[in-house]
Amino acid sequence: MGKYFEEFNVGEKTVTGKRTIAASDIMDFARLSGDDNRIHTDPEFSKTTPFGKQIAHGLLGLSIASGLAWKTGLMDGTVIAFREVTSWKFVKPVFIGDTIYVELVTTETKALPRIGGGAVTINLEVKNQNDEVCHRGVWNVLIMSKPS
Repeated sequence: MGKYFEEFNVGEKTVTGKRTIAASDIMDFARLSGDDNRIHTDPEFSKTTPFGKQIAHGLLGLSIASGLAWKTGLMDGTVIAFREVTSWKFVKPVFIGDTIYVELVTTETKALPRIGGGAVTINLEVKNQNDEVCHRGVWNVLIMSKPS
């Protein structure tokens, strides 16, 4: 089981496992999302861009961050809903072959008795294998309270 609302502590930090981005991840995301922008999908075209090579979709990075966060088990069986992304910034591109992970820090908790839990605000940083921040943002999730 994941953590209940009452078990989240402001300032608490969790680091996820890692995932290496493959060309197939980018192509699968392009097919799934319909975003086949050549900066993501065309290696030759990508050489002519300021990045010099293919970059992962920003929303692919956000999606993988969500999966990595889920795999920590923090919210397994206790999450009510992913409420909102209150901010998200694409700081640096993620390239094929980059290995990313996420640092999550609980920054606020707010009890919401009417829903049987509370809102947890989490700051996230998606970092690459060089510990450089690629994305950063803030999520708000609804977590159930401990059963009485």
